[in-house]
Amino acid sequence: MRAVVFEQYGDREVLRAKEAPDPQPGPGEVLVLVEASGVNFIDVYQRSGTYQVPLPFVLGSEGGGTVLSFGDGVEGLAPGDRVAWTGVPGSHAEQAVVPADRLVPVPDGISTEQAAAAMLQGLTAHYLTHDSYPVRAGDTVLVHAAAGGVGRLLTRIITHLGGRVVATAGTPAKREIALADGAVRAVPYDEALQAVREVSDGAAAVYDGVGKDTFDASLEALRPRGTLVLFGAASGKVPPVDPLRLMAGSYMLTRPTLGHFIAKRHELLERAETLFGWIADGVVEVAVTGKYPLDAVQDAYAALEGRHSTGKLLIIP
Repeated sequence: MRAVVFEQYGDREVLRAKEAPDPQPGPGEVLVLVEASGVNFIDVYQRSGTYQVPLPFVLGSEGGGTVLSFGDGVEGLAPGDRVAWTGVPGSHAEQAVVPADRLVPVPDGISTEQAAAAMLQGLTAHYLTHDSYPVRAGDTVLVHAAAGGVGRLLTRIITHLGGRVVATAGTPAKREIALADGAVRAVPYDEALQAVREVSDGAAAVYDGVGKDTFDASLEALRPRGTLVLFGAASGKVPPVDPLRLMAGSYMLTRPTLGHFIAKRHELLERAETLFGWIADGVVEVAVTGKYPLDAVQDAYAALEGRHSTGKLLIIP
């Protein structure tokens, strides 16, 4: 089979689509014919060495496809079943081996591509709005990078739950997307604080996947006892923070990661079922804005890292 492999850490140029050994499922594992694989910042962190992985490494940790075969001990699956997953390496490939307990069934009513595109960002948006800070009707919530994959889902979900979104985005076109998704205001990053204060006495929560460039304004935008949910670092790592800064408003600060919120299989299945239901009902839209073959993987990550995309990017093996 062919797969995207890197043998040393570095920029996009270290990525190569090449022949790789056909994977074989072991006990409790499933061999999947990959139909689509998500392009995500975690892949950038792994490729650059920010997150250390064993080399050589097959990139990609999110995907969807059909079951080909499985090892001993796997029950409830049959060849041809449509499945999706996230948090398992090796999905930028024609075939992938995935632990059976990390797979979720793809229901009728949504495509395999939609499922593959939604897993990481959709499940992230679910736990952010239901666990990191449970959104309540009437809440004003600041969402940074609202035209990106997670940002668009957050805006739709918060609005569905009765909250009001103040969105930031880097260009007028991206701000129009945020407004179309339901934001009550969409402004440049440096106008976020002013926009929040124009519509409320402060944000109940800020969902910040940008990091270094937005952290200070995010904290200042909170109402007393508000929650800053820092879930990414697209602009770089936030410098060390003096906890006394939180005392200004008895603020809460959390830095969650998806793996802890889908660690138990019942949580993974419940979140995925809710997410797929939202997609089927039109509550959220999986906006796939770019599809790339394996040989164009460098172009896919150039679009992601350059913030040229306004939705989800997929590798189509």
